[in-house]
Formats: sequence, C-alpha cells, structure tokens
Amino acid sequence: MGKPYANAKSADSRNKKSKRDTVLSDEDKRLLRRFADSQLVERGLSQHTIKAYNSDIRFFSASITAERSGLLNAQRIDIMNCLAIRVQDGSSARSAARLLSALRRFYHWCLREKLVSEDPTALIRSPVVGRPLPKVLTESEVRLLLNAPVVSSDLGLRDRAMLEVLYGCGLRISELITLTVDQVRTSQGVLRVWGKGNKERLLPMGDVAVEWLNRYLSESRPALLRGRSDVCFLSARGSAMTRQAFWYRIRDYGVAANIKIPLSPHVLRHAFATHLVNHDADLRVVQLLLGHSSLSTTQIYTHVARERLKTLHRSHHPRG
Repeated sequence: MGKPYANAKSADSRNKKSKRDTVLSDEDKRLLRRFADSQLVERGLSQHTIKAYNSDIRFFSASITAERSGLLNAQRIDIMNCLAIRVQDGSSARSAARLLSALRRFYHWCLREKLVSEDPTALIRSPVVGRPLPKVLTESEVRLLLNAPVVSSDLGLRDRAMLEVLYGCGLRISELITLTVDQVRTSQGVLRVWGKGNKERLLPMGDVAVEWLNRYLSESRPALLRGRSDVCFLSARGSAMTRQAFWYRIRDYGVAANIKIPLSPHVLRHAFATHLVNHDADLRVVQLLLGHSSLSTTQIYTHVARERLKTLHRSHHPRG
C-alpha cells in the first residue's frame, strides 16, 4: 500500500518542480539571452555550461515571490528561499552550490551592466560540498575495456580508436566528439584540441593510440562517411556523435568487460591522470595535459594515488 502513495508523492514533487522551471516572464527571457551572449563572447564558455547556468537561473526566477517578480527585483531572502526549495526537492549540496554559483555570476554581470544597484548573492555562504575522490579504473581494467569493442566491424573499430585516444590523451568527451581530421597529426603523434575557455593545447599520442587511429581513418571512416564532414569520429549516419551516444557505448563495453564501477568517458580521463601520477609524472605536466587552469584541480590525483597505495597496503601487507 505504501508504494502507490510514494510514487504519487514523487510525481507530485516532479510536477511542482516542472511548473516552477517553466514560468518565466518575457523580460527575464530577454535578460537571460543577453547574459548568455555575454558569457559566450566575453568568457568563451561552452554552450553546455551556459545552458546549465540558464537552467539554474530559470529555476530561481520561477521561485521568486509574486510581489517581487522578476530577476532584477530579487533580494537576498529570495535566494535563500530558492536554495531551501532545492534542498526540499531532494537535491544534493553540490546542486545547491552550483545554483548559487550561477546566480553569483549572473548578478555580478547585472551589477557591471548597472541593471541592479546591489548584488543579492553577497554575504550568502556556499553550501559545504565534500569533494569525493573520483572512481578510478586499474590499468588491467583499462586493458579489458580497450579490448571490448569488436574491431571487425566499422563501428567497433571506431570505438576502439576513440577509447584509445580518450585514455591515451586524457580528453574531455566534448573534445573527443568534436575532434576534426585537421586536428589529428598521426605522423607526428599529436592532437591539437581546444578545451574550456577555448584554450588550445597540443597533446602527444602514444604509439598504440596512433596505430588504432590510423586503422580507423584508413578502414572505417571512409565506410561511415556520408557526403562531406571534417569530424574525425563519425556516427553510423555519417555525422558527429553525441555525448550521450558515446556514453552509452562506453557503458555497454564496461558491462561486457565485467567492470564493476559505473563507466563514463570522464572515468577514462581520471584513469589517464591517475596512472600518470602513479608512474611519477610531474603534476604540472599532468595539469597541462588535462588543460586545468589551476594546479589545485589537478592535485586531487595525488590523493587518488595515495588512496590506491593504502588499499594495496591493506590488501597485501601481513599487518595491513
């Protein structure tokens, strides 16, 4: 008897949240478009990041009380109430922190544009968010994953090349699926990619990644090509792959390889960095390869390596 009520309660919560998300005045829509344009042009943020900001700001706009409707009329109490709503919806502290971060960026921009006289996010502390260590594949698990695609098919050979490049270069998924043929230099063993903030970096490829990439480019890509496309890794329709499509592919290969942790393209990026640190790579080199703007972001991989050493010690030492 408990389940129908629980399901109805959950559905009611989703409906309320959906209604809050969709209510937005024409003035606020125009304001958000201006903000999005400024972030794209001035800061070079990706469309994915801007979409996430807009989603959070829309959520906030719909939560503002009727007597102070509109983003430009919001006050500190409105932001506090919105954060409380997010928590009541069952969202994590990380989600609430992301919401506040989006609102800070938005109102800093409003203040600069003289659209508001004061910033309502001032003096609001961000929710405390613990930074979990990323799940990391062992080197043997990576080998199992890389061997999972059936390379006798065009799509299987494409996937093997994508996995080898993803792990061999530590790319973000957005960098992988938007990679063009012109960015690939297999003769020199390098890739030229543009990461967050449109920052360019030159990445070395290992011999194994070069070998599989050459095989794909000469054997499978011509078979997948429909018309003209400069995208390196093509879908079965001859167009660029989506993030979701490759996420599903890597998840299925993880199941086929009997890997226990949930897989995503970012897990291979974590494995790339962690295995470099495990093999004594300089942390600043790892930072450059990953395209991190701050060394503090890269330092998490030293913690991952230490945790791995502790696990090995406990498993193998007689007094562990």
